[in-house]
Amino acid sequence: MAAAGPNAAIAIDQRIARRVAALLARTPASPNGVTTASIGVGLAAALLLARGDAWIHLGAALFMVAVWMDHVDGELARQTGRTSTFGHYFDHVAAMTNYVSGFVGAGYGLRHSAPDGALGDWGPILGISAGLAVAAIMSVRLHMEVRDGRDSVRQTVRRGFEIEDTLYVLAPITWLGLLQYFIAAAGIGAPVFLLYVVWESLRAARRAAKDS
Repeated sequence: MAAAGPNAAIAIDQRIARRVAALLARTPASPNGVTTASIGVGLAAALLLARGDAWIHLGAALFMVAVWMDHVDGELARQTGRTSTFGHYFDHVAAMTNYVSGFVGAGYGLRHSAPDGALGDWGPILGISAGLAVAAIMSVRLHMEVRDGRDSVRQTVRRGFEIEDTLYVLAPITWLGLLQYFIAAAGIGAPVFLLYVVWESLRAARRAAKDS
């Protein structure tokens, strides 16, 4: 069997981020600066999504960029030897901010007028539900990382994709005019997945207690 290549277990977006980080490493750009920029892109995406109508298409594109930028700062830090505890947790805060604001913005924009249709008052409710659930999921996983080590929350890469890469589909789904279905599914599905993540965390804690 041939040996696996260096990128065999690296997601596609991570590989692209690695190449871009190699270019940024030749500039004065700092990892924390890239993280800050990603927050700006994420908030701009949320504002555009919240405007509804045709603006959601641009907002969805920016949201996809913000999600991808979450990988660039870490790669830049590793390539330039500027990793830090602050940078690691700042990256988590940035990702959480972008995800929550993106879902809330999309839900708000789908209240009345949007190319995808209207969800009425359920739009903001479903958007907030999805955003808060995603924030809680990330918080639980961060707790598991601190408690059990980073390997405990390392995501499996299958055919170049990780489970968090499902966030990228918000853009093509929006462009296809199906955003309201995505937000409705996320508003219900994310809290359900949160329960699973909490259960996994508790099960891992019990397993660790038995082994100690």
